[in-house]
Amino acid sequence: MEKYKKYFDTNKETWNKRVAVHAKSSMYDLEAFKNGKSSLMSYELEALGNVSGKTLLHLQCHFGQDTLSLARMGADCTGVDLSEEGIVLAKKLTKELGLDAKFICCNVYDVNEHIQEKFDIVFTSYGVIGWLPDLKLWAKIIASRLKSAGMFFMVEFHPIVWMFDYLEQPPKLVYGYNQKEVIYEEYSGTYADAESTMVSKEYGWNHGLGEVVTALSNAGLRIDFVQEFDEVPYNVLPNLQKLDNGMFVTKDKLYPLIFTIKATKP
Repeated sequence: MEKYKKYFDTNKETWNKRVAVHAKSSMYDLEAFKNGKSSLMSYELEALGNVSGKTLLHLQCHFGQDTLSLARMGADCTGVDLSEEGIVLAKKLTKELGLDAKFICCNVYDVNEHIQEKFDIVFTSYGVIGWLPDLKLWAKIIASRLKSAGMFFMVEFHPIVWMFDYLEQPPKLVYGYNQKEVIYEEYSGTYADAESTMVSKEYGWNHGLGEVVTALSNAGLRIDFVQEFDEVPYNVLPNLQKLDNGMFVTKDKLYPLIFTIKATKP
């Protein structure tokens, strides 16, 4: 992973800056969360089911809202994130809310250097794999941290979504579905606060659905389902329309916005 160090360092700097911005944003609605509102969405709630009493590893957890929402549901949670500022806030929230969860600051590729425990569930969600250049190693780490019969679940933006350059208006189809080259973007604001004056500098990688499924399968996981959906729970893409159920869709619904994968370790 040494060859990716400059990319990871830039991304870490951006995510460290984002923590303070996101903690004040309406999207993350931290006050409502502190007052008991779950940050989890319908896709993960339905798939994860009853997590009470189960051990759960949450990869790329940002500042831990979803991790702590799962802890409130009775899971024994460990959250991991690249951002030091994210982990500091996650630990602060854990203490403030009187919850029981562990948080570790490390690159997802270094998880096995920090965690030896095996888990009933490994979970990751929304805008995560695009920060990772190597899904084969990612999948192997997931498999290594699952108990026998343990479940991996992910919900993620569909790879078609990342083919567009959203800095153009209207968004322009620019990037390859299976593009191997790194993508660099620099812009003011963040997905949670477009008016913020912070500058986001980020390196990312596109991964087609076939690449994701194959990486998990080759790591020894049994794929239970792959699902694709036209509705997304976050209004983070241009010109989305809100439905009565609170979800968002494109006007023409020509392509899916979300996919979910559930897999089991034999």
